[in-house]
Amino acid sequence: MSDNTTIIRTALVTGGSKGIGYGVAEVLIKEGIRVAITSRTQEAADEAAKELNKIKDGYALGLVSDVRDFGSQQKAVDTIVEKWGRLDYLIANAGVGHLVQFQDISLEQWHETIDINLTGVFYSAKASLEALKASKGYFITIASLAGTNFFDKGTAYNASKFGLVGFTQALMLDLRQEGIKVSTIMPGSVATYFNNHTPSEKDAWKIQPEDIGQIVSDLIKMPARTLPSKVEVRPSMPGGK
Repeated sequence: MSDNTTIIRTALVTGGSKGIGYGVAEVLIKEGIRVAITSRTQEAADEAAKELNKIKDGYALGLVSDVRDFGSQQKAVDTIVEKWGRLDYLIANAGVGHLVQFQDISLEQWHETIDINLTGVFYSAKASLEALKASKGYFITIASLAGTNFFDKGTAYNASKFGLVGFTQALMLDLRQEGIKVSTIMPGSVATYFNNHTPSEKDAWKIQPEDIGQIVSDLIKMPARTLPSKVEVRPSMPGGK
């Protein structure tokens, strides 16, 4: 007797209530993947999940979690496995940026940047390791071109993203032995709320959040034998020229 049970794959997107994370969640749900998104407040997570469930009812789940807290990351992973039976993809998207001259950046801003952008991803990887081993899944980090190009006022942000790119590539070498794929996506200018920006029509020239979602979708569809471990992406025409 054959088992005709259809496997519905699942994903966890950290920082998924808006911006790139929300755009990734949108694309994945449209592809028939259940997606849990996290936010630091339950209200923001629930509001985003409510909108995402309009795409496909019951396919979005909002969870409160702070990537700086390993326990809350582990709880998010455990909740997904308990509710949906598996975790196939983790998109480590949560991030923050304080673009301040070194002379003016505070100790709090430095630690927040490193704790969220780098240590938080380490926690996400640790929390999801066993679940991704079980599913032979995929761990994708959202880095930045700031992980290879340095700029003024970027001491904390550059440090976090250079570190994230290096961490992800080393992680890829470790985890492919477990059957887990690992990639990092390094976007340039994206129309998001980053650094207190509010997206508007003037951002039409920039990469859109759903474009990053499409890259995530393309990565997980790659043949099992092939691994694009680092993806750099830029607007086609800088500054809308």
